[in-house]
Amino acid sequence: MPIRLLSSEVSSQIAAGEVVERPASVVKELTENSLDAGATSVSISIADAGRTLIEVADDGHGIPAGELELAAARHATSKLTLSDDLFHIQTLGFRGEALASIGSVSNMSITSRVKTAKEGARLKVDGGISGKVEKVGAPQGTVVRVENLFYNVPARLKFLKTDTTERRAIDSLVTRYALAYPNIRFKVTDGKNVTLQTAGDGDRRAILASLYGVDVAKQMLEVMATEGDMTLTGFISPVSLTRSNRKEITFFINGRWVQEISLNSALLQAYHTLLMVGRYPLTALFLEMPAEDVDVNVHPTKAEVRFRAQDKIFSFVQRSVRKALLAYTPVPTASPQLWGSRTRTEELPSRQVGIDWSVAHDEELSIESGQEAQGSRDEVSVDTHQTVNSQSSFSTGVPLLRLIGQIGATYIVAEGPDGLYLVDQHAAHERVLFEKLMAQRDNKNIPSQALLAPEIVTLPPQSAKALEGQLSVLNRFGFEVEEFGANTFQVRAMPVLFAGGDPAAALRALVEDFEEDESPLQAELEAKIAGRVCKRLAVKGGQVLTSEEQRSLLNDLEKCQSPRTCPHGRPTMIHLTVDMLEKQFGRRGAR
Repeated sequence: MPIRLLSSEVSSQIAAGEVVERPASVVKELTENSLDAGATSVSISIADAGRTLIEVADDGHGIPAGELELAAARHATSKLTLSDDLFHIQTLGFRGEALASIGSVSNMSITSRVKTAKEGARLKVDGGISGKVEKVGAPQGTVVRVENLFYNVPARLKFLKTDTTERRAIDSLVTRYALAYPNIRFKVTDGKNVTLQTAGDGDRRAILASLYGVDVAKQMLEVMATEGDMTLTGFISPVSLTRSNRKEITFFINGRWVQEISLNSALLQAYHTLLMVGRYPLTALFLEMPAEDVDVNVHPTKAEVRFRAQDKIFSFVQRSVRKALLAYTPVPTASPQLWGSRTRTEELPSRQVGIDWSVAHDEELSIESGQEAQGSRDEVSVDTHQTVNSQSSFSTGVPLLRLIGQIGATYIVAEGPDGLYLVDQHAAHERVLFEKLMAQRDNKNIPSQALLAPEIVTLPPQSAKALEGQLSVLNRFGFEVEEFGANTFQVRAMPVLFAGGDPAAALRALVEDFEEDESPLQAELEAKIAGRVCKRLAVKGGQVLTSEEQRSLLNDLEKCQSPRTCPHGRPTMIHLTVDMLEKQFGRRGAR
């Protein structure tokens, strides 16, 4: 086949493959254009998760009618002229590819009017082919309407994810820009529903409240740090407020949302030793630095950057976040209630000294199987290999156990006919709750109890989208959850089995988990859902139990079909045989 130049239509579609990956990519490019145009208000409308319609309207400077056709051409931009300008980029867009790429894979129209013009102009682009510029009446600003995205590249359309996932990606994107630009009014409409609306009054904490709820917004810690020509501002979560994934870690550099591994590493390093394995902070941080010290021309999506002095920036971010954490974190207080005249700090391993015991241990014990913190449970000098083998030599059940007591408000010590048992109260209670709930489900009889005062739960738009339409699944488990305004839900009842638990915490944990694997709730096995709820509502490590409560938990565990592990596979107990103890004490010869 001879070598020849590609047609402009084909080359535009190839370029679009790098810039326009999904509907959220279109929203990102158009929103950044609006911000570059000096808009004070950005309104985004979508239909069918962006497949059939994406419309972004702003009140920015607008595009002159004579430049409208050029704006939709490839490599046409007003944001740089010389190659040297690439090293001093002050705008979000600069490559001149966005509008051309979007127009090549959709039916696009651009309507715009500048302040000095009496009338606006409109240009239509269908599959990369531009029409003639028409004069129309229009307010100042620009409206870009994108219809039938990927209509001419069906392979790309086929591989889009579910509507819920695509809408969640759009909401997540706009949420981040709303935090980064608090002085701009953002509005997102999905059909007739407004999923996000900000006041544009510059109050970032108010935006956090609208996204995550007032309680979360109040807990967030403010970061304000300056070093040389670098400034870091924003919010980070305290150690008691975490997520099961990294999706809520947000970094902006000079107003640009970036996904940079080194920045994430610096952030997590600042939280080192303060968070349990598998838990991540909720953050929105904004780094300002000289444009020449960061290269944003790395990838067409402009999400990756390169730093001139990466180590310096890593150190600045790490120290600034750590300083904020320590400034807001109170010194742990000693409590003699468990140990008489001796303090908790003297008696317990250092990992258990925290600010909020119930929260800290809950976060630790929510770690999935295989993610145990090394060294945290090896206080007894016992051969680990022998312990595992001794467990496997018994049946899946446990013998009758005699309660001895509780250690560290986390472990129950019991004696059996074949040795000593150390029971993790959280994991054990998870197993008990799980088997009781599943038995009630099998009998189609999960009794529900109405709450005296309904719990109101506010979720980020992307999380709310994941929960909408899936409430019937929760209702089958005895929860009564209903929509209560934009991105807000009301928990009116919960299973009797969980009486006294925190329904709002259970709901949030459930959303976190099925967001992590990006599968809708109805696709989850009911057993997996039940396990997640039980994990959140089980008794926590660090919680003092009365003798009767300890004895009751052991009795319930003995009745379980699979008492030796929690629903997620983590051990509920460690068994130390009499033979093993005798070897440890030298009663049967040297080891």
